[in-house]
Amino acid sequence: MHKGWFVLMGAAIGVGALTLSYYGNPANTGLCVSCFMENTAGALGLHDNIRMQYLRPELIGFVLGAFMLSLYRKEFVPSGGSSPLIRFLIGFFLIIGCTIFIGCPVKMVLRLTSGDLGALIGLVGLIAGIYIGLEFVENGFQLGEPSPQPRSNSLIIPLFMAFLLVLLIIEPSFVYKSAKGSGALRAPMLLSLGIGLVIGGLAQYTQFCITGGIARIFLWGPREVLNCPRSTGLLISLGSFFVFATVASILTGQFNPGLQGQPSSNDSYGWAFLGMMMVGFGSILIRGCPMRQLIASAQGDNDAGAAVMGMFAGAAMAQNWGLAGTPAGTPVAGQVAVLTGLLLMIVIGMMNRRRGYGIAREYQVGLD
Repeated sequence: MHKGWFVLMGAAIGVGALTLSYYGNPANTGLCVSCFMENTAGALGLHDNIRMQYLRPELIGFVLGAFMLSLYRKEFVPSGGSSPLIRFLIGFFLIIGCTIFIGCPVKMVLRLTSGDLGALIGLVGLIAGIYIGLEFVENGFQLGEPSPQPRSNSLIIPLFMAFLLVLLIIEPSFVYKSAKGSGALRAPMLLSLGIGLVIGGLAQYTQFCITGGIARIFLWGPREVLNCPRSTGLLISLGSFFVFATVASILTGQFNPGLQGQPSSNDSYGWAFLGMMMVGFGSILIRGCPMRQLIASAQGDNDAGAAVMGMFAGAAMAQNWGLAGTPAGTPVAGQVAVLTGLLLMIVIGMMNRRRGYGIAREYQVGLD
């Protein structure tokens, strides 16, 4: 694959996100998988926070864009059966970790490139979690190899997103829509959907994954740049994302360097660190960050689909149980949830490890 595609991937998500926040999405939240899942769960009545209810077109676009391109390129491959319930559980806690930090890894980059210095602690936590996860993977962790599945199973997530698109357009009375709060801040629907479709297609083509890109550095070190074209591509996308998002942030007047008073942030730095550490840890265990799970589910991966369903459940419960971080800080219930999630991931890692086995074959896909 030509390296230009990876540059284009980073440019699309960086410029696209800043364009969306410029035209109406919340500040520093042009794109955020966890925030938008909370909004979507609220719109469907899965929680009652009236400030976070809107069927986000961006999420729909991610999945449908990736789905259509995977069909066109004949890369829609129905597969699954690799510990789906564990993936559901980890997907649940991925979103809990994101809500503690107030943002997924994509939003973490957007917060950094908009000058939010507090987001640095999230980056450090994410890297720490990736390292811990890799320690388990390199010492025999495995969830089992996926096997071919009926095509109908793999169509559920794309069809669900198509259904949400219909609801978004016809706006039935049972779908909620915030009149205030972050759910009420939204860019024009067609613009959001269009950018989502483009990013979803490019992410399918380049296999974009923030945690996957960082993980390759730990796995390969200097050889990452010399011997792994695909991995180098992921790093190019990440670098391009940072550069284009920073430039777009400055050009659109959204760059505001500082530590205090940043949008979607608080000063609970320790819990933000642990929240993103849980995201990095869990993402390695199920091979992909929250956005990667969405894209993989669109191209036939039922296991990623199970993780996506877990993510939706986590988004709903984060609001129903009062787990999510707020500008006032991290609630006690959220602190308990982070510690519980980390403990569960350690237990899952220990129980699914075969000593002396090395890196399981399913985790070697795409590494070389």
